[in-house]
Amino acid sequence: MPRRILKWGFIILISGILAFILFVTAVNFEVFGHLYSKKELKAFKNHVATQVYSSDNQLIGKFFAENRTNVTYEQIPPYVINALVATEDARYFEHEGVDSRSLVRVLFKTILLNDKSSGGGSTITQQLLKNMYGRKSFGPLTMLVNKTKEALLANRLEEVYNKEEILALYLNTIPFGENVYGIGSASRLYFNTNVEGLSIEEGAVLIGMLKANTYYNPRLHSDHALSRRNVVFAQMEKYEYLSEQETDSLQALPLVLDLSLIHI
Repeated sequence: MPRRILKWGFIILISGILAFILFVTAVNFEVFGHLYSKKELKAFKNHVATQVYSSDNQLIGKFFAENRTNVTYEQIPPYVINALVATEDARYFEHEGVDSRSLVRVLFKTILLNDKSSGGGSTITQQLLKNMYGRKSFGPLTMLVNKTKEALLANRLEEVYNKEEILALYLNTIPFGENVYGIGSASRLYFNTNVEGLSIEEGAVLIGMLKANTYYNPRLHSDHALSRRNVVFAQMEKYEYLSEQETDSLQALPLVLDLSLIHI
């Protein structure tokens, strides 16, 4: 009896592996829709707002479909980058677009066990692709198809852009709620500063918003935003971007906003 169970278990395992390989091949050959080419990925451009300045070079307003002002990687403070990596993708600089350990966890917990509390498992590169192009519905296969597409495209994207360019594109693309896109416009709205002027605690608030930009919106839910900011600091300590003493000091700080009077 045990030998028979092992035999059938082996057959099921091999069948599952073959089915998954066939499925990935089908996605790769665009059975489930178009996969963007390297040329298309390289040509991607975010919509940006038209900015209006006064005669003394002060920003007085914007016209936009999406309120976004692009920033360069060099403009983003290093501690903001550290907060992003520590919180969203600790092995970002080690993988080539896909974190295999997280992918296996999602495959078994989210897809096979239907445990949605297990998290998304997506790398920063995969999250970027979701924000660049969105996701489509494929019925019961929606999660599996979209995750597979993003995994295939993540490797392609990392052949087109370097790690720093991907981080900048991600922070320029991500929504921060209230029709605000990108860290440049979010810095201005919530803290009335450009991205270079963000303090470490302000940067941690914005990075914390990436998990859920309404629930952790510091204007709407300051208690949630403060709690999430402190989780970001804890993650930075965990991955040795902050010392224990620095974390304690930063977590003790109050949440202070400087809301822009006009939506800029």
